[in-house]
Amino acid sequence: MHNSFKYSDTNKRYHTLDYFYRHKFNSKVCKISLNAGFSCPNLDGKVSYGGCIYCSKSGSGEFAGNPKDDLITQFDSIAKIYEKKWPNAKYIAYFQARTNTYAPVNKLKEIYEPILQKKNILGINIATRPDSITDECLNYLEDLNKRTYLTIELGLQTIHDKTAKLINRGCSLNQFEQMVTKLRERKINVVVHIINGLPNETKEDMLETAKYLNKLDIQGIKIHMLSILKDTPLEKIFKFSPFKVLTLTEYVDIVINQLELLREEIIIHRITGDPKKEDLIEPTWLLKKFIVLNEIDKEMVKRNTYQGIKAFHFRKPFAIK
Repeated sequence: MHNSFKYSDTNKRYHTLDYFYRHKFNSKVCKISLNAGFSCPNLDGKVSYGGCIYCSKSGSGEFAGNPKDDLITQFDSIAKIYEKKWPNAKYIAYFQARTNTYAPVNKLKEIYEPILQKKNILGINIATRPDSITDECLNYLEDLNKRTYLTIELGLQTIHDKTAKLINRGCSLNQFEQMVTKLRERKINVVVHIINGLPNETKEDMLETAKYLNKLDIQGIKIHMLSILKDTPLEKIFKFSPFKVLTLTEYVDIVINQLELLREEIIIHRITGDPKKEDLIEPTWLLKKFIVLNEIDKEMVKRNTYQGIKAFHFRKPFAIK
């Protein structure tokens, strides 16, 4: 089924990562999530202790490789699974758990470089914090970017200071914006993580975060729903003073409104969360990922709407490498 959205050849009315990869690389592209055993300045006291209140014990690396294995073993064991389904797939290594630039550059090289030698590897995605990329690291990333398809993923979650304090993000909006500028000066692709349903945020607050990001030179976005997970500070907060958790219908409505505000060329890397069943307390509807995706698609058809329909478009479009 074809629709009139520029960046789609399926029923999707937003710019999916699958569409982008297929058209850029002419191939099925699989992401291999790796756990390189990094720490986080928000855990070890450099910025704060305890981490962000929603962060799981694995540092949001739930589906990454086993940290007990070395990275090559992790990569190979996951690639084997993908090979069975897609024998000709190409790969992007995703350094997912915790803060993946939080180490001296010589250590980063030891971690990233061997992975770049793997067969059928197209590039690497590095999840990190805006306050954890030194100038020396930026120079190395610039070099990496010339040799492989590099994407830096920054956790913003929200633009609102009050919420940022509550979730113990430990990083200012100003630091975030400066890092986006520094990365883009070096032509490095930037993907930003946001979370819907953070405690006490209104629909308008969440839409303001999307509006703000639309003005920045970013290439992609990951939209998550807040997961309340076992053994996190958020679980304690939720038990002692329960806050409103978005329903599936509310989440779908907010996401569609956010998509409408984002320029059509911004790639939607993720549109819902993916918690582990045994860790999730609320919302339980998150476990039915395909239902969430289908509800977004159905509602966009019903509203006859598309990504970018309400976005402010800039005269000189931002580049996507």
